[in-house]
Amino acid sequence: MPKKKKKKPTLSPTIKALMIILLLPVTVTVYTITIITWQGIRELPIVNQLTVSAKQFPAKGDDLPEEYIPIYQQAAEAYGIPWTLLAAHHRIETRFSTMETLVSPVGAEGHMQFMPCTFVGWSYPGCGGLGKGNIPDEDKTDPAVIEKYGGYGVDANGDGKADPYDLEDAVFSAANYLSKNGAAEGELEQAIFMYNRSDDYVQDILYYYRLYEERWKEKKKEEQ
Repeated sequence: MPKKKKKKPTLSPTIKALMIILLLPVTVTVYTITIITWQGIRELPIVNQLTVSAKQFPAKGDDLPEEYIPIYQQAAEAYGIPWTLLAAHHRIETRFSTMETLVSPVGAEGHMQFMPCTFVGWSYPGCGGLGKGNIPDEDKTDPAVIEKYGGYGVDANGDGKADPYDLEDAVFSAANYLSKNGAAEGELEQAIFMYNRSDDYVQDILYYYRLYEERWKEKKKEEQ
């Protein structure tokens, strides 16, 4: 005769309820540990950098202040580079001059974040390292001093000073720098990399450059 199959033991509702009660603290503990671990991972520099980099990109190019466009265009025309490239640098460097301070932790200054030695010239006495130098304000903004030491600072508005804290001077100086480092010949990536020697920086600038190029073309079509 065939053997009767043994019925699998079933748990009573009371036992099931007890097991749920007992497992609940374990589940909560595991969940809590997971959240804490993820928060810790998010604080790691590489993860934090990726998060910040992703958040800084808008969906459109509507963040570009229209009142600055004439300055970008004039500087770009003077040095033979795309004005949208200047807009991209201004966006990345100081978020269109809306940062709380226009001095970086390493000493870069002004609207377009020039290191003093780059602005005045690396042959200026005492320039070295990252380029902060020890340059008196009167020399830092003196066009004659800048010309003497081979700097990139420009007196764009003709007031007798090349001032990194003056928007026109800063944008024209950035155009001067980018132009002489390859942008005038179409070597945009090279010029951007020379501005800040970081591959991530190059990609960030190119992102905004292309964004503003596209947005400007769309705007021109809408106006026609």
